[in-house]
This record gives sequence, C-alpha cells and structure tokens, in this order.
Amino acid sequence: MFIQTEETPNPQALKFLPGRLVLPEDFGDFSASYINVEECENSPFARQLLEINGISGVFFGSDFITITKNIDFDWYLLKPIILGKIMELFINNLPVIISADKTNRPETVEISDEDPLVRQIRELLDTRIRPAVAQDGGDITFHSFVDGVVYLKMQGSCSSCPSSTITLKSGIENMLRYYVPEVLEVKQIEN
Repeated sequence: MFIQTEETPNPQALKFLPGRLVLPEDFGDFSASYINVEECENSPFARQLLEINGISGVFFGSDFITITKNIDFDWYLLKPIILGKIMELFINNLPVIISADKTNRPETVEISDEDPLVRQIRELLDTRIRPAVAQDGGDITFHSFVDGVVYLKMQGSCSSCPSSTITLKSGIENMLRYYVPEVLEVKQIEN
C-alpha cells in the first residue's frame, strides 16, 4: 500500500491520501473532525491518532485524512507513526468510522431549507468552495445565514491555518457577495 502525503497551507497540518475511500459511502459528501479523544465514540481510529503525542486534530474527508500537529512537534517524527497507523487500518480492512450517524457531522442552524437564499449559498459552497478547500486538506460547512451574515465552520487544515482569515474574507466572502448580493459579510464559527 502506498500512501501519499501533501503539504497544506497550514504548516501544522499534513494531508494523507491512502488511494481509497476514507469515509463510508453512506456518509455522503460530509466530513468528520475530531480534536479530542472524548468525541471519538464512532471512530476508534481517530482515537488512536489523537493518542499519538503531538497530534491535536484529525479530519476525515471522503478520500483523505488531514492530521494537525502541535507546534512543538516535528513532522519527521510524527509522520512514520501516522503512516503506520493508516496502513494498519486499511490492510486489516478496519472501519475509519463505525457508524455514519450525525456524530461529528457539520452542525447546521438553518433559517429554512425553503429559503432560496440559503439554498443558493449552500449550492455555491458545495459546488465551488468546498472542493477547492478539500484540495488543501480541509472543509468549510454552512452554519447559518442571519441578517446578511453567513456563518461558516472551518475544519481540518483550515481550522487553524494562519491564512484562513484571508481565505474567508478575500475568497469566500467576495464570491458569495458577488453571486448573492444579500450577503453582506462572512464570519467564522469557532470550534
């Protein structure tokens, strides 16, 4: 088994590509994010990774895993341990996530799915923004749209990236404001 790694814009996050699906197909296009062992009920694999000294976050995309490390640790020490855990999981055909319930899926607080503005914002996020962000090892999910402000949650490499504010304001906010003039601002929801 060959696992590729890619750097992300966040120097504390590294993207691992095992060359196969990471999340179960019934998980859809959602992602799963873990930042502490207590929230790993549906993923013993995420628990194993978070128990590695120096790991501060685990993010599962459809076909990649993004690991975030503490600033005091070096990738050259952590990477072989992480690669070993990923290889062990896939060679033994163990599940990444035990059940595809709503645990660790993006939380949304919607005005209404019937609201055409919310549908338009979500469509732009799903078709134009999320695929680009996934290439950098992260995800951005819709939380709510209130009084002209779109609230988004950044996950994976994006959650602690030094350039996430620039991405949010210069990229995402500009695009949403261009296509949906009712959008006045975009704000990040903290974890």
